[in-house]
Order: sequence, then C-alpha cells, then structure tokens
Amino acid sequence: MRPRLIDFSVSAATAGFVAVLVGFTSSVAVVFQAATALGSTPAQISSWMWALGLGMGVCTLLPSLWLRQPVMIAWSTPGAAVLATAGAAGGFDMAQAIGAFIVCAALIALFGLTGWFERALDRIPMPIASALLAGVLARFGLDAFVALKSAFTLVLLMLAAYLIGRRWWARYAVPGVLLVGVVYAGATGQLHLGDVQWGLTSPVFTLPEFTWRATISLALPLFVVTMASQNLPGVAAIRAAGYKMPISKIITLTGLATLVLAPFGAFALNLSAITAAICMGREAHPDPDKRYVATVVCGVIYCIVGLFGAAVTGVLTAFPRELVVAIAGFALLGSIGGGLAMALQSDAHREAALITFLVTLSGVSLAGIGSAFWGVVAGALALFVQQWRPRQTI
Repeated sequence: MRPRLIDFSVSAATAGFVAVLVGFTSSVAVVFQAATALGSTPAQISSWMWALGLGMGVCTLLPSLWLRQPVMIAWSTPGAAVLATAGAAGGFDMAQAIGAFIVCAALIALFGLTGWFERALDRIPMPIASALLAGVLARFGLDAFVALKSAFTLVLLMLAAYLIGRRWWARYAVPGVLLVGVVYAGATGQLHLGDVQWGLTSPVFTLPEFTWRATISLALPLFVVTMASQNLPGVAAIRAAGYKMPISKIITLTGLATLVLAPFGAFALNLSAITAAICMGREAHPDPDKRYVATVVCGVIYCIVGLFGAAVTGVLTAFPRELVVAIAGFALLGSIGGGLAMALQSDAHREAALITFLVTLSGVSLAGIGSAFWGVVAGALALFVQQWRPRQTI
C-alpha cells in the first residue's frame, strides 16, 4: 500500500514528535553512561548517536511507509543499562564491546529469520499480553501525577489542557498539552536552549574484537534483555492496538540494521512499546489506518537526530523533566485504559492478567531481566495453575 499525503494530520505529527521527545529524554543519559563505561571518546559518543539515530529512523520510516502501519523502533534502554554495569565492572574496551554488539545483532537476526521469537509469542493469550502492556505504560501514567510534587503549576496546566482538549478537541488534545507546557516552560525560563551547538556528526568506525569473555558478559545479556524487556512488550503494544504486522521480518530488520551499524556504536535496535503506544493510540488519529503518519514523522526526526547527533539531543533534553513526564503520561492514558479493559474483560484470564499487570508495574528485576518478562512468567504460571487439568484416561 502506498502512503498518501491526504493521511497527514497535525495530531499524528505531534504524536511522532512526542514519541521522540519521550524516547530520547527518558533514556539518553543511560546510553551516554554505557558509552562512557566502555571508554568512549566524545567523538565516539557522538558516533553512537549517529548510528542509533539513523538506525531507528530508517527502521521506523521504511516499514511504516511500506506497510502503512505504525512500526516503531527504538534503542534497547535496558541493554544500555546492562552495558553500563558490565562495562564498568569488566573493564571492556570499545573494540571488544563492538564485537559483542555484532554477536547480539546476529542472534536477533537469527531469531527473526527462523520465526522462533514470534512462534513463542503466539502462545501468550491476548489478556496476558494486554496486561503486560498496561503494566509497562502505567508507570508513566503514575509519574505524570507524581510530577505535581516538583512542578505543580506546570503539570496542573497541562492536565487542564488535556481534559479540556479531550472534551472539545479530542484529536488535538495532546498537541494542546504540549503547546501549553512549552509556552509555560518558556515563559518561566525552564527551557535551556542557549548551550546547544549545531553541526553534523561524523561517524567513527571501530574495528571489532571478538572475545569469549565479551560474548558471555556483554553480548548474551544484551540479547536476552533486548528480546525479553523490549521486543516482548513491543509486540504486546502492536497486538493490543489491533495491528497485524510481520513481526519476524521486522525483528530481522532490526538485527541486520544493528549488524551494519554496530561498528559505529549501535548496540541494539528493537521494537518499542512505550513510544509505540503514543503513536498507535486514538490520540494520534481516530482512524487506525492513518496512524502510521506518526511513526513516519518519528522516523524522519530520528534520522535528523542521527545526522546532527548530540546537537539535537541537546535540544530534546532542554525541556524540563516534568514536562516530558507529564506529556508522556497524559498521551498514554488511553492506551493504559484500553490495555486494562482488554486484560480484565475475560473471567477465565482476569486473575492471571491482574498478576501480570502488577508484577510488570512493580519494576522488579531478577538476573538482570526486567519486570516485563517476569510479569508474563508470573501470569503464565498463574494461568497454568488455575486452568491445567490432567488428561482423562479411558
């Protein structure tokens, strides 16, 4: 299906910008920390942003245009946290880390090409997947109201703008919230744009070095957390929104893109859940067939971020933290509510879905794997205990 210019809308474009804003500002510090822990120079850190920005941009933009569906790709935030911890503890240098990135990328591509990952996900009931998504997103909803403690007036004005917008201009509620937040932050001197220096980023190639120690300590943990904590809830977001996408092909694309860009600093690309929900919800567009415009805009911005690297990152991080938290929480309210409604509507799955939601929301991390994975495990175990029946022998 070909994209159509008539599908463009302000609400979808705003959703794409908000997705980039939330995605970068909520986790870019973790990426910088990971790069620093591996001994990166300032030029190499900028190269990381070049590789990640272009990787996310191309892998978001092209499938969205081709499928006319909102395909959303992000970097692996828990993967960056793994690299920051293991890199500091293990004393790995950048060449060894790049080798680990390539091994991880090859594993991701393998699981996409063989369809192993998608076949495993097909066994997860929809109520459990919806509860998983609601649990992942609910933390952002809670944080939006917690932000009232530190920026009461800003968040209250944004909440009022959201409620008024939902009442009279539902399609433009989120753009209105963003406008009110930016105007107030600018008027009160909370936007810090003065130190941003513009300039194109030059990629830095690092020759990879493959070692068993880096494979075991970096590549395998990076692969596991990316698949379990990022791709798993990412698929849940897609299915909860009602889209039927070629999951295995998209996973393969992220693996191959990471493989190509790894020598420049792309450690792991994957499906997004949180920012995807922003682009897949009714706030982006009432018509599900036109929400792909949000991810197209998002992909274009990602590419620009990659080309200008740290400069654009500086612009995005100039927004007050409370503004970003509030816009994310309010933009995700519809997705949180929809996920909970779908998770709890079936009596047979209600309790298992509730356990999935609560474990995911708890943020518990075991063996370096985040709560999204353990939420599914807990829900699946609860469902097994409640519904398993021994076979009757004749």
